Amino acid sequence: MPLSFVKANATSGMAVHDDCKLRFLELKAKRTYRYVVFKIEEKQKQVLVEKVGEPAQSYEDFAASLPADECRYAVYDFDFVTEENCQKSKIFFLAWSPDTARVRSKMIYASSKDRFKRELDGIQVELQVTDPTEMGLDVFRSRAN
Repeated sequence: MPLSFVKANATSGMAVHDDCKLRFLELKAKRTYRYVVFKIEEKQKQVLVEKVGEPAQSYEDFAASLPADECRYAVYDFDFVTEENCQKSKIFFLAWSPDTARVRSKMIYASSKDRFKRELDGIQVELQVTDPTEMGLDVFRSRAN
């Protein structure tokens, strides 16, 4: 892979693959995806796109795409209706760090999060999640308004 595709992260040594930014922009600007799940490849020292969800996919599909015992970053395009009955959407950034994940993995994801999040311009809400109950639709609804 040419080096032009990778931007080094000085603080944690983690690079962000251009594909991450591209998929995020497609979600944000064109609504091409409902969600994008990102994975840190420790050996390659970079963040990669692991999975994308088509616009028709549900919140349940998104929740099921997060592994039970491994950390991930994810963005989710959440559609909702305001109290004034207006259709809106907000882009959520999730730092998924389940209690059952390896300590080393949790540390790498935690130390790389802010730098990675800065690469994704347009995130409106951030959630730190350690358990599926912390990212229920009710949580999304309360944080969206």
